[in-house]
Amino acid sequence: HVVQFYHLHALDWVDVVSALQADPAATSTLARSLSDWPQSGASYFKGVKDRLTTFVQSGQLGPFANGYWGHQAYRLPPEANLVVFAHYLEALDWQRKIMKIHALLGGKSPHPQTYLVGGMALAPPWGGPRALPGEHPTQIERSSPSALSARGLSDIGQLIAEAKTFVEQVYVPDVLAIAGYYGDWAGIGKGIGNYLSYGEFPEDDSAQPALLLARGRIMRRDLVTVAPVDQADVAETVAHSHYTFDGDDNALRHPADGQTNPKYAGPKPPFTTLEGWDRYSWLKAPRYKDEPMEVGPLARMLVAYVEGQGDVRAAMDGVAAKLGIGQEALFSTLGRTIARAIETQVVVNRLEGWLGDLIANLATGDLAVADNSRWDPGAWPREAQGWALGEAPRGALGHWVEIKDQRIASYQVVDATTWNGSPRDAQGRRGALEEALIGTPVADPGRPVEILRTIHSFDPCTACAVHAYRLDAGSSVEIRVV
Repeated sequence: HVVQFYHLHALDWVDVVSALQADPAATSTLARSLSDWPQSGASYFKGVKDRLTTFVQSGQLGPFANGYWGHQAYRLPPEANLVVFAHYLEALDWQRKIMKIHALLGGKSPHPQTYLVGGMALAPPWGGPRALPGEHPTQIERSSPSALSARGLSDIGQLIAEAKTFVEQVYVPDVLAIAGYYGDWAGIGKGIGNYLSYGEFPEDDSAQPALLLARGRIMRRDLVTVAPVDQADVAETVAHSHYTFDGDDNALRHPADGQTNPKYAGPKPPFTTLEGWDRYSWLKAPRYKDEPMEVGPLARMLVAYVEGQGDVRAAMDGVAAKLGIGQEALFSTLGRTIARAIETQVVVNRLEGWLGDLIANLATGDLAVADNSRWDPGAWPREAQGWALGEAPRGALGHWVEIKDQRIASYQVVDATTWNGSPRDAQGRRGALEEALIGTPVADPGRPVEILRTIHSFDPCTACAVHAYRLDAGSSVEIRVV
């Protein structure tokens, strides 16, 4: 969420070139009014301004070359632009640090190597109780710390503390400061008003654990009732997609019975318009009980709020009071951006406790990190079907798989951007992102920064959302772009 804001979304609101006009002393005064972040002195901001000046004067703007600098839709004063730009640079270093946790636990980042069916391939480095069935073997201490060594756990704790400080003193204050200048965006980008969360972060080890972020649906912006969620009610249509179903493309198919048969039916590239073409997307159109849904941080925060989750309620009420907005303001482009910051604050405040739970378990000799009871393919049934629902940072993520004779016969994924970036369905109803763009004011169609604000508020990833193709039947495997 932090990286998404600073490096993918912040410059929709921040005019980088305007920061060249900022007074470092005034910038320092503004920064100190926002938080106690130590890097807020006038000399610091002068250094950032000098770096930016050199960068601009060189003519090598790099990632900033195509920005809409000077656009009339920008409202931040130069000093605010310089504050957020400085934090943009700091967030690059913050990202490097926070990813160390992922690298320690996963072997590397991205694409961790330690995950396996049933858990993790990590091993506590110290001796302990003799390994029991289902426990992972132990190993002796090494010169380089493993994630579960005393030193590794201490390193993770330090990284968590630094991450929490940055979130509380930089990220959240910056989001709220920007929101104060763009209050009208609490009424823009409302979308469809239906919100879906599969729930995440179990709080206990029971078969039906309580979740920090609840599972449920908010329908038609009703902040009184949370409706239940059942994976059986998820289905997809390809009425306006570049795919075909055997039988009826307008039909809704459950992912367990899903098909991914590509059939391009658009104009011949290169093209400048999709006008007149009925099929226009490589995304399918997911629906829940035949309804389009929005997923993501805003959906999770709304469901958790209505369910009465204390941390979420306190954070959302506090932000609303500080900005002087009502609950209805959350149904917007600005609301999605605020909800992402609130969720980050809620989760980062839990990290220390979760690490403490891990350390306490290890201290009692609970060293199992994987359930190996299904590791042997000989234990698998000849045929099996399974599904899993969870939350990725961008939103609801569902997997459906069928196994035959120890091989994957079919596999379908419906991820967050498939939901949010959905094209129209057979009834002509838009998905969440398309609907949110309706009515967006655009001052200059040649430089549509306002459109980018709403699109980026969803944090879309079309590479995640596009379904690829199915190999021939003899291969018994489905391929998807991820």
